[in-house]
Amino acid sequence: MTVQTQEASVQDHERAWLDEAIRVATESVANGGGPFGALIARGSEIVCLGNNQVTKNLDPTAHAEVTAMRAACKELGTFSLEGCVLVTSCEPCPMCLSSALWARVDRIVFCADRHDAAVAGFDDRRFYDLFEKQPASMWPMRVEQLDLPNRTAPFDAWLAKSDRVDY
Repeated sequence: MTVQTQEASVQDHERAWLDEAIRVATESVANGGGPFGALIARGSEIVCLGNNQVTKNLDPTAHAEVTAMRAACKELGTFSLEGCVLVTSCEPCPMCLSSALWARVDRIVFCADRHDAAVAGFDDRRFYDLFEKQPASMWPMRVEQLDLPNRTAPFDAWLAKSDRVDY
């Protein structure tokens, strides 16, 4: 198989996966969830699907991407999604992007962007702005560090634990 053929095959998979993520997002709306869908793929196979369940489950972290990553980790029996692709109907918000980084997905593929989402009433642009431009003093909530003498106690215990699972 030539490099061009391999690239075309990958693009065909990604287009099909995006179609599936859009289908999941649209179905989510019909079932009381938000208009976002995502999936985790490994190789040429879909591992798990996820949809936005924020209002359905009263969980502000239950975005489609996070839901898909949680399900994929359970399915694969690991907390690392190395070798996987996150495919999502819309550009991941900063929380989902951070979650994908923590999960170590290889790539993210999305279709609609943050501006498309804003038109539908899901305006996360302020969060992007917050992280990109605003000093912490301009954040909508206060973030403070208190320096206590035992601040590293949990990390010390972790490092001393001989049977820890590093991540």
